Amino acid sequence: MPGNGYAPNSGTSMATPHLAATVALMWSASPALKNDVASTRELLDQTAIDVDDTSCGGTAADNYIWGEGRLDAYAAVQAAPVGALGALTGSVTSGGSPLAGASVSVTGPLKRTVTTGQDGAYSLPRLEEGDYDVTVKKFGYGTVTDTVTVVADETVTKNLSLTQQPSGTVSGTVTAAGVPEAGATVTAAGTPVSAVTDAAGRYQLTLPYETYDLKATPSSRCADALTVPITVKGDLTKDVELPRRTDSFGYTCTSGTEAYVAGTTKQPLTSDDAGQVITLPFSFPFYGTSYTSGTISTNGFVTFGSTDISQNNGSLPSGATPNGAVYAYWDDLLLDSQSGVYTATIGTAPKRTFVVEWRDARFYDDVNQRISFSVLLGEDGTISYRYKGITNEHAAGNSATIGIENADGTDAFEYSQDSAALTEGQSLTFAASRHGLLGGTVTDANDGEPLAGATVKVGDVATFTTGDDGTFSGQVLGGDYQVEVSKENYGTFTQEVTVTAGEPTRVDTALITGRVTASVGELTVVEPADSTRKRTFDLSNLGTATDYTVVTDPADSWLSVTPASGQLAAGKSVTLQVTASSSGVQPGTVRTGKLVVRSASGRNPQLEIAVSVVVPKRQIAIEAGGTKNVVDAAGDTWVADRKYTTGGYGYVGTDKTYTASKTVAGTTEQSLFKTAREALLEYRYDNVPNGTYTIELGFAETRNKRPGQRVFDVIAEGELAIPALDLALEAGANTAVNRQYTVRVTDGQLNVRFAERSGDTIVNVIRISERPDKATP
Repeated sequence: MPGNGYAPNSGTSMATPHLAATVALMWSASPALKNDVASTRELLDQTAIDVDDTSCGGTAADNYIWGEGRLDAYAAVQAAPVGALGALTGSVTSGGSPLAGASVSVTGPLKRTVTTGQDGAYSLPRLEEGDYDVTVKKFGYGTVTDTVTVVADETVTKNLSLTQQPSGTVSGTVTAAGVPEAGATVTAAGTPVSAVTDAAGRYQLTLPYETYDLKATPSSRCADALTVPITVKGDLTKDVELPRRTDSFGYTCTSGTEAYVAGTTKQPLTSDDAGQVITLPFSFPFYGTSYTSGTISTNGFVTFGSTDISQNNGSLPSGATPNGAVYAYWDDLLLDSQSGVYTATIGTAPKRTFVVEWRDARFYDDVNQRISFSVLLGEDGTISYRYKGITNEHAAGNSATIGIENADGTDAFEYSQDSAALTEGQSLTFAASRHGLLGGTVTDANDGEPLAGATVKVGDVATFTTGDDGTFSGQVLGGDYQVEVSKENYGTFTQEVTVTAGEPTRVDTALITGRVTASVGELTVVEPADSTRKRTFDLSNLGTATDYTVVTDPADSWLSVTPASGQLAAGKSVTLQVTASSSGVQPGTVRTGKLVVRSASGRNPQLEIAVSVVVPKRQIAIEAGGTKNVVDAAGDTWVADRKYTTGGYGYVGTDKTYTASKTVAGTTEQSLFKTAREALLEYRYDNVPNGTYTIELGFAETRNKRPGQRVFDVIAEGELAIPALDLALEAGANTAVNRQYTVRVTDGQLNVRFAERSGDTIVNVIRISERPDKATP
């Protein structure tokens, strides 16, 4: 460089002349190399400095950025043969037959490596005279090393034989989400062996006896690659279940070949970089928010809550707009007289699908290239894309972005960006794997008409508002919740609901106004055999004053209510106490009855409240961190905490506890919530009867931790029950938080694990109850 110095540089105007100059130096130093292109290339490759850059594929030693590596002119000249030369030839066999593809390496005054031909022969025509070690190897065969002396101006012959190693057949099926993964590549690390799965996901490899890392790489972008260790001692079957890709919310995707679905009604959307606002035929749940309208962009996407129609595709997620969108094919597209956007609504509620189709859309930068694709928005929250006209890499998406993104650009599932990832007739379906869809219809009990503006509160995790048609829907994490439906001047309805991930759950209710209403639609009393428990509920009158009576059905002594009659003034309420006995009820069974409330309430003179007395086979209530038994206001006993021992139950982890002095808000059970077990790993229960159980958990942040200082997960029977619980963030200090989750026990042991993310785990109370009245979660 100018100034007699050195500096890095790149480009063909640098690489080509430097390489040519290095070859000239090598041939000048070693005239025997002149015009021997193969030997010269080998020396250049052997002396190049490897650069580990696999950003465009390849390996650390050989990749698509640096090739064989960085040129080392000095090393290449040093490696060129400059002394008296001789030749080495020979053949490699195995079992008496020529062995092709074997690597023959010589080490001595020079280092060279060649590969045998189909006839097993090899030749090194230019070696400096001297003694050499000759090493022959090939995958699947033993390695052999011998010595040879090369004499100037002579040809030495060295024949060698390799022994084939014993090998076994490794076979199996590669699946993703239980579905065979066709076209997956299966490799054994450190070997040249690979296989591609067939349409049934099957593969087969032949490997020498050894231990390997077996890697399965999916053809679909909906799954991630997986590496598993295997040891080959004979024939081996190894099935591989690939992990599904997921975004933070829990969306996963499935690639398939579902039939193309077209729209039927052409929309007035034309030209370039244009948008059209549409009203959806139903409330569409997407990343935890429900939408009733969106904007169709000519550039291959639908956005919700935004009108950005940008033609410049980018990576996902991104803080830049557009956001809150489904990107079926985000590219710079144009709608001319030969193309258009068509919509359709197919199916019936609650399983309707809204279709948006871009038909024969033209690429802005290619007047001869067109593509058709459609978006299918499901009433259940699924999103599906369909494609046709994928005839080349451009149409396959090498300048497009495909995926979905949330409203603020902080979470997304990017299927591809600027990559030819699509095939003709392909379908893509995205679904929220951790959430269930909770929906229903709220009506006025007086006339049966839809009730708009009602508030539907799902525990403390979600709140929805009914639309003009009285319906609501939204995505809720799987679990047990108390759903509360209310509206000003109407009675409040509550119901226990179990939401299952990936499944729809409905809560339909009619709210009463101007009549006697009950605060509950059902009462479930979980109690031991031969015991009595009391529960309460309220009767309210939003109409004029009226007399009421309450009778039990059946009229049996196990169920009673006080007061059984009275008068309710306008706008007043009365609390009724229900006494339920489990006398004569066998553990693991349920006794049912109902309370019939009659009043002078014209259109709804009779209310029925279902009552269930559940006697579990096993119920254990623990006052976590406590040293003595505590009886709560309901009459239930919470036993002192204990450490787990085999065959029993208790906590697993440290013995760390804490007792607070301040009052805990949100509960009347101060004795239970002031004590806590901290830094625990698990509560384990041995010898519990198999069946369905509810797990009740009580928490309170009594150490004044700030948000983010104590965050943990709760895993019940291997399923994530409470993700990232941050009590300080959710409820604040010294405030009770209760959770309930339903699980299925099949192995006689119930496990509730606490996994810290930051800070110590904590729990104040935990109760498990076998529930014969609940279905399998």
